[in-house]
Amino acid sequence: MANTRDEKYARLRHKMVEEQIIRRGIQDERVIAAMRKVPRHLFVPEDLRHLAYKDAPLPIGENQTISQPYIVAYMTAMLDVAPEHRVLEIGTGSGYQTAILAELAKDVYTVEIIPELYQRARRRLKALGYDNVHTRLSDGSLGWPEFAPYDRIIVTAAPTEIPQVLTDQLKEGGVMVLPVGHFDQHLYKVLKLSKNRIEMVRGPMVRFVPMTGIAEKMN
Repeated sequence: MANTRDEKYARLRHKMVEEQIIRRGIQDERVIAAMRKVPRHLFVPEDLRHLAYKDAPLPIGENQTISQPYIVAYMTAMLDVAPEHRVLEIGTGSGYQTAILAELAKDVYTVEIIPELYQRARRRLKALGYDNVHTRLSDGSLGWPEFAPYDRIIVTAAPTEIPQVLTDQLKEGGVMVLPVGHFDQHLYKVLKLSKNRIEMVRGPMVRFVPMTGIAEKMN
């Protein structure tokens, strides 16, 4: 029965990648391979697993969501992760985006502010064998300065403006991808050209939960 169920999810995952990822223009082969591999259904509540491979976000508890597969793939492709990179993720959530990043990067440092989500994601990632993932229960708006600077930073909750504290933790030549805005949110790709100079590229409109934390309240 378990094998049959696993095969069913594998077929749904393959269909998801073909129809939602490749046909919509994602061309990064490493991102596509990661999306094919990571079992998304294990990152959603059990009663919603039959919806795990649909083109939609899903609730994961604590008023948070797991993003739709296309947005995960799109943001990951924007981030342009190389095998030697160290990546900071703000907002572990379910841990699904974390797992995708762990397939691509040398190390992933991920911060979650909600204890219940942190504990569930931490157990799930450990059970799946992601030894290159380092988890922290903390205020993600402050980043994770102890291990900075990072080659890449990805943010999965929307601040009202690009956080300086996170830009400071990005390497020169590094890239940060994040949603920005209150009601009208857009994805942004931030390139750190030098210590005091960044370049911003605005992407499509999106809808993410708002960022919380000390640094965001100061904006």
